[in-house]
Amino acid sequence: MPRIVSVVFGDGGKIYHFDACSLELTVGDQVVVDTARGTDIGRVVEAPRELSESESRAGLRRVMRSAGPPDLEQVAQNREREREAVLLARELAAAARLDMKVVSAESTFDGHRLTLSFYAEARIDFRELAATLSERLGRRVELHQVSARDEARLVGGYGPCGRHLCCASFCGDQEPVSIRMAKDQGLPLNPSKISGCCGRLMCCLKYEHGVYLSFKQRAPRRGAVVTTPAGRGKVTELLAPADSVAVDLGEGRVVTCRLAELSADTPDKEDT
Repeated sequence: MPRIVSVVFGDGGKIYHFDACSLELTVGDQVVVDTARGTDIGRVVEAPRELSESESRAGLRRVMRSAGPPDLEQVAQNREREREAVLLARELAAAARLDMKVVSAESTFDGHRLTLSFYAEARIDFRELAATLSERLGRRVELHQVSARDEARLVGGYGPCGRHLCCASFCGDQEPVSIRMAKDQGLPLNPSKISGCCGRLMCCLKYEHGVYLSFKQRAPRRGAVVTTPAGRGKVTELLAPADSVAVDLGEGRVVTCRLAELSADTPDKEDT
């Protein structure tokens, strides 16, 4: 049976699967793998496991070897060349008066091809810039226009929650984020409060939306009288992230109870 290992590239995000062959690998190991773009280096995030016959995947690309000192030195050289390429591209774009922001560069492991990502509000004719960069850098250069969200993902940073940006931490997808999601979560519809570093609606609205919808379907509405382990009272606050409600029992007593602790015959549900 083939042995599959999970690998990420760069700072992580999307997980790719490879045939580990007979290599003994552990989480955190650097490995050189065969990809559609040629050889590349990644990091193991899940140790190899055997696939059952029902899980077998045809055409699974393989791990070539564990990365050694020469491979890691090659990566360091590539990173330095990527930084130089970004600075040169920005200089040439400014000289050509191209309204674009060069965000990042990514070199193939063998260093023969370089992909530059840039953000622009409109479409840009970058053919002359790509030709000049290829000539100056002595390798094949491709330019790729990215969205505002992709720009934030490539640059990275921290959100208002104090954690790394969702787009740079999790596998991306194409599901849109809508203002309805903010409304369902009871957030103020102030752009400065619900927009991320990219200037678009925050990705976390999408990730948390299902939790809020499920909670609203099960929770009593504000003002409803419910029975808690501490007695009967009136719901004063809905706490979706904790799957709980705050209940005023009277005489200045307020308790927080999980929905599972409320009586099954709770009369009214939160409006959806």
